[in-house]
Amino acid sequence: MSDTRIGLMPLVSVVVIGKNEGQRLLACLKSIQNITSDKFLTEVIYVDTNSSDGSPESASSLGAKVIRINPSRPSAAIARNAGWRASSGKYVLFLDGDTLLDQSFIDQALSQFSNDAVAIVWGHRREVDPFQSIYVRVLDLDWVYPPGETEFCGGDALILRKVLELVDGFDEQLIAGEEPEMCRRIRAKSYIIKHIDTPMTLHDLAVKSFRAYWRRAFRAGHAYAEVSARFRNTTDPLWLRDSRRNFIHGGGLLLLPCVVILTLFLFSSPQSYLIAFIEVAFVLMLIARTAKRCAWKSDNASTCWMYAVHSHFQQIPILFGQIAWHWNALLGVRQKLIQYKDS
Repeated sequence: MSDTRIGLMPLVSVVVIGKNEGQRLLACLKSIQNITSDKFLTEVIYVDTNSSDGSPESASSLGAKVIRINPSRPSAAIARNAGWRASSGKYVLFLDGDTLLDQSFIDQALSQFSNDAVAIVWGHRREVDPFQSIYVRVLDLDWVYPPGETEFCGGDALILRKVLELVDGFDEQLIAGEEPEMCRRIRAKSYIIKHIDTPMTLHDLAVKSFRAYWRRAFRAGHAYAEVSARFRNTTDPLWLRDSRRNFIHGGGLLLLPCVVILTLFLFSSPQSYLIAFIEVAFVLMLIARTAKRCAWKSDNASTCWMYAVHSHFQQIPILFGQIAWHWNALLGVRQKLIQYKDS
């Protein structure tokens, strides 16, 4: 189907990617089905990465065009590229299979393309059940961004097809960080990425264990290291500052307990107790400052304090993720997809 077949109504191709999302996928597809508009048409494409739970059949029964892939090194980038390349729309809306699409987002987002410089529009992604675990409660605030022009978007976003063609889509060599990397190439073409103040999707992160929380942050560290290394010597060194800051921050947090213990037990004196107290107080001060700075994200004080602790603690698994990438690069080993979600 082309955009010109039914009057001047634009076609929005909704590309959903997933693996073994079960009922979450069905809910996602139904949220797309429920959209009614006299301003645009939609086609739905579901890209499945070797599911074993009947997801392809379920998606097909709901009218989605199903594409099955089984790459040797799976990634979201491979799935998204397969989806948009099989689509027909002028606009491509990418969704993860664990999201619910807000009924008004497409309508609100399409109006932003009246500015020819706009290539990507994205809105607010929030957790569908932020209180299902302490991990989801704090990670929900990770999605909160102020509206306006941004350097990059997340996995849910509405993108002009011609721009995807211009930059040849996502980099399939990346197992994480593929959206910021592509956005960097898009910005290099003088296009704008715009975050609008409107709901976009509800997400089901399903992080209910410390292991899942750790692996998610570990994956972020892998992305920091790989992407920053790629652009280290360019005029736009994406994530290089973040990568270096994490080495200092995460390394410092790892060393702090050792320093405190050594101070107390090797130099047992009133002065050593004072030094240990100052070291711990410094960390608490950093947490308090972060809680104050993120207060605009939530009016719940306890959530802000938990988010502040998370913001600092996550630097440790992020650091391990960076170290793992550098170690694998030294050995010539390529990391496979890092999955973290609990069942």
